[in-house]
Order: sequence, then structure tokens, then C-alpha cells
Amino acid sequence: MNAAAAPAPADAQLQTPDAEPPAFAGALFWVAVAFSVFQIVTAAFSPLSSSVVRGVHVGFLLLVTFVLYPPARQRWLGWGLGALGFVTGLYQWVFEADLVHRAGELTRSDMVIGLVLIVLVFEAARRIMGLALPLVCATFLAYALFGQYAPGVLVHRGYGLDQIVGQLSFGTEGIYGTPTYVSSSYIFLFILFGAFLERAGMIQLFTDFALGLFGHTKGGPAKVSVVSSGLMGTINGSGVANVVTTGQFTIPLMKRFGYRADFAGGVEATASMGGQIMPPVMGAVAFIMAETIDVPYLEICKAASIPALLYFFTAFVMVHLEAGRRGLLGMPKEECPDPWAAIKLRWYLILPLAVLVWLLFSGYTPLFSGMVGLALTVVLIFGAAMTTRFGTRPLQIIFWVLIGLAASSFFKYGIGAIIGLAAAMAVVLWFLRGGRETLRMALHALAEGARHALPVGVACALVGVIIGVLTLTGAATLFAGYIIQMGQSSLFLSLVLTMLVCLVLGMGIPTIPNYIITSSLAAPALLELGVPLIVSHMFVFYFGIMADLTPPVALAAFAAAPIAKESPLKIGFQAMRIAIAGFVVPYMAVYAPALMLQGDGGWTATLYVMFKAVVAIVLWGGTAIGYWIKPLAWWERIWALVAAGFLVAALPSTDEIGLSMAAVLALWHAVRVRQANRAQAPA
Repeated sequence: MNAAAAPAPADAQLQTPDAEPPAFAGALFWVAVAFSVFQIVTAAFSPLSSSVVRGVHVGFLLLVTFVLYPPARQRWLGWGLGALGFVTGLYQWVFEADLVHRAGELTRSDMVIGLVLIVLVFEAARRIMGLALPLVCATFLAYALFGQYAPGVLVHRGYGLDQIVGQLSFGTEGIYGTPTYVSSSYIFLFILFGAFLERAGMIQLFTDFALGLFGHTKGGPAKVSVVSSGLMGTINGSGVANVVTTGQFTIPLMKRFGYRADFAGGVEATASMGGQIMPPVMGAVAFIMAETIDVPYLEICKAASIPALLYFFTAFVMVHLEAGRRGLLGMPKEECPDPWAAIKLRWYLILPLAVLVWLLFSGYTPLFSGMVGLALTVVLIFGAAMTTRFGTRPLQIIFWVLIGLAASSFFKYGIGAIIGLAAAMAVVLWFLRGGRETLRMALHALAEGARHALPVGVACALVGVIIGVLTLTGAATLFAGYIIQMGQSSLFLSLVLTMLVCLVLGMGIPTIPNYIITSSLAAPALLELGVPLIVSHMFVFYFGIMADLTPPVALAAFAAAPIAKESPLKIGFQAMRIAIAGFVVPYMAVYAPALMLQGDGGWTATLYVMFKAVVAIVLWGGTAIGYWIKPLAWWERIWALVAAGFLVAALPSTDEIGLSMAAVLALWHAVRVRQANRAQAPA
């Protein structure tokens, strides 16, 4: 049984640390720990400039990547290339003043370091993510090098190699651009935050809570998948990571209770990808978006909140209707854990998340909020390990009160107060029996955080090539011009074109580079066409996520396939069917910005569009599954689809038509169900 699924003993406080896999042990393990410590120190105390932090961050990424994935499986060669990559970061540190002084005028050593950095970043990305993203970025790089020979409007004036290397390898508009800045600050901290919570048992808390609430209901195992993955999304913004963690438990459970393998995999993939749009942590893209459009992160969370709830409501409705259609029941209630007992056992793990949300809504920056959340998580884990030494409840309460008072001193003395408290508790644990196991768990969480940061960080560094080329050549204005020209005759066609670009790019590259590329190309054009700023970027963001569910290359479906033991293609098609609202809600938000709390309509407009969206989701569920209370006839499914289409369309009288059609269908279905029940009733 999966560790997340195993019942916890009554006195459990922490999960037992897993053994580190051989490929991530020894010196590499300590390099990863040093990487995480460097990020924590620079985030907490800012001893170095942002450009140096970005350089060393990329240097660590290259070092860990090449040692973990060495060329020709030769570890010594991986260490050599990794060390060379780390030197490129140190070069930014040692020669920081000189690089600023001679900005734009590269020396021979600058050229060598810059070229080495570009080559190593491309190769690191290829080793982690395959060829798709490096090929896309290489196309842009080739355009910068040879665009003066391009036909028609694509031609540019031509740039020397030194200009291109200077743009990409130095300064803040290339590899060390905004995505790397966000990766080296917010993203890494929140990845560590999730790693510590997972190590402490948050996965089991979420799973037990969801299982206790919904496991015994109709189609309960699938509802557990939706709820637990949604909860995991609050601390872990990685959809694929959610699939391989919660999916290890939920997919076999769904199969055991009658769901087909492809549907079970599709449910988990859909629910897990939704974690990227679930506040407060969301996905890494949300942090990049906040920096790109210069909007407070809290505003991004607010805009995402209602669509995120609608997304998970859609998945919930779909699995409920599928369970009704197939006659699938839930688990026996006696086999489901007590959800409130799970909360009582690990209640303290919720505190860091609650504090994080409170800090964000109080106006603190994501960097500060994430740092406090991370430090508080460590304090709580250490405190939970120490309280087992107190035999009586009064002593435990006194201990927690003292810890709480000490931790709250960060309001007066800053983040150093909590870090100092955690360090003091670590010293005490070193001398307590069993305390070193907790410290070892913390070290493993630090190393896991660095491991999980690799694909995100390397992708952020590589897409800096695209940003640098677009900035240097001005090519983004060409694509935006085409979208604007098309949008003058039809905004809908512009939205469809933008959606297709996101889906096609997303077939080969992750959500983060997908968003960065398409937001650079298409989002400004949508803004020019009158789409609100946040809505235009959210539109691009959502379809970047949907790309991971869209065959033929659906990353979330591929992650679920080996667990479900089913074809990734079949899982991908089921995921598209389950996540249908994810394809339509962005369009609704464009035509009704109140769905993302934008515009001047106020709460009245927001509540109305929410009601309309909920009705549309129920109609889509009936269309896709073919079932409400009883099976739907083919013409009823078509009727439901047309009614939902009227609710989405932003034309005069379409809402009235759609709601009227929905009411007629609901009334007809209720009458038909009643007649069927009477016919089946015994005389």
C-alpha cells in the first residue's frame, strides 16, 4: 500500500523519512541541501544583489542537473559539466561590478562564459524535459542569428554574435530575466514549503480528510481524488507531481470500485492539473504573471479563485454523474477514516498554510509570506517531534504556547526570529533520542526541494532565450499585430487562435514556458482588443494548463498512465471530457470579466455569472456523460449542449434562451424520472 494511503498509528506525528534514491545521494545530496540553504538565506536576508542570486541560482541548477543526468552515464563527466555551469554563476558574482560598468561591451572571457552558459542551459533542459522546448527556443535563437535573411515582414536588421550573447547571458532580459528571478525567489521557496509539508504528512492528512468526507458517497473514490488533489494544489502547484503522489492511492482505489482505468487516470490528471489554478500557492506561473504585469500576487489569487472552484466543481459533477450512470457506490463507511480524527492528529500542519493565506491577504509580499510559511512549517515539525517527550497534556499546551509566542516575534524582529527559533530547536533535537531522525527528514526535504525545482528553474532559464530574442528583435509585435487585425473583425477568432497556439505549444513544453511564450506574443494583443489585463493573461495561463490534458502529448495523462496501466491517449481524451469547463470558462471570463472579479459590475454581476456557469457545467455534464438522475436520450444531450452554448455566448437574449432551455430540459427529465419510478414501483 502507498505510504499516503496507509492508516497512521494513533500517536503518529510525522511520516518516516524515505530512503533517498541512489542517484540522489552522497555529495550530490549535500550540494542539493546547500542549494536550498543558499535560497533560504538570500530570500530571508537579501545579502546579495538580485543579479548575483539569479546567476548562482542557475549555476546550482546546472550543477545538480548534470550530476543527476550525466552525459553517457559517466558521473565524473556530469560533475565536470556541472562545475563548469556553476562557474558561470560565480562569474556573475565575482565580476558583478565590472559587468555593470562595461554593459554591452563584452571581453573575451565574457564571450566564453556567455556561450558556455547558453549551451549548458540548452543541454540541461534537453536532459530534463526532452527536445521539444530546446527546439522551440533554438528556433528563436536561429531567428536572432539569421533573421536578416528572413522573408517579408519577418526580416530584422541583423545582430552580431556579441550582441546576442550579451542580451542572453548578461543583464536581465535573457537567461537571467524575470522568469529566473521568480524561480530564484518565490518559486523555490514555495516548492520547499510544499516539500516540508509533504514530508510532515500533509498528503496523508488531505487523503484521510477527503476519504472520510466523500469515500462512502456515490462514486466516492473519484470524489476523493478530486478533493485531495484540489487540497494538494493549495501547497503544491505542480500538476504532474500531484498525479504521481495522490494518484498512487486514488487511481487504484477508483479502479477497485468499478471505474474504468482510463476514466480513473483522467480524473486524477484533471484534478491534479487544477492545482495550478488553486490559490493560495497556485502554480509557478502565477508568480511569473504577477511580476510580468506588475500586479500584486493577491490580485492574481482573487482572479483565479472562482474559476478554480468552477474547475473542481466540474470534475466533481462529472465523476458523480459517471458513478450514477455506471451504478458505482462508495466505500463502506466503516472502512473510511474519521476526517476530524485526521485533522485532530495533524492539525498543526494546517497552521502554516493559514498563516500564509493571512499574510497574503494582509498585503505582505509573496516572498515574505512564503519565507514565514516555510520557517513556521519547520518550527511546527520540530515542535511536534519535541512534544512527544512531554508526557502530560498541560505540559504540551504550555510548550506550544511558548513556541507560538516566540514565533510571533517575527512581527517585531523580522524573519530572523523564526529562523533563529528553528535553529535553536534543531540544536535541542540533536541531543534528544529520536531527534536526529527529524533533522534527517528536514535535510531530505531540503534536498527534495532542490530536486523538484530543477525542471521549473531550468525551463525558466531557457525561455529567457525567447524573451531576450523578442526584446532584441521586436518580433512579438508582428504576431500581436496579426491577432489585433483578426480581432477587429472578430474577438472570438482571436481567442480561438490564441487558444490553439497555447495548446500546440503545450503539447511539447510545460505550462511555465508555454505561458511565458504566449503571454509575450498574444496577451498584449488581447489587451489591445479590450480584454482586461489579468483576464488576458489568465486566458493564456488556463490553456497552457489545458495543454497538459490535451492529446497527443498530455503530460499529466502520461504521468497517470503507468499507475492506471492504461494508454496515455485514452486517459488524455477522458481528461478533456472531464475538464470541459477548463476549455470554456476562460471564454466566459473574457465576455464576462466579473467571473474573475474584474470590471465594474460588482458582486451582483459576479454572482450572476457564477450561477450561469454552474448551470452550464451541469448541462455539459449531462452532454458528456449522458446521465443526470437517469440516462439522457441522444436528443436530450444535444439539447443540453445547445443550452450550454447559449449560456456561454455573450449576445443579446442568449442567457434568457439558455436558461429557458435548461429549465425545460430539467422539468422534462424530472417528469420522465417520476414516470419511470412509478412504472417500476410494485403494484
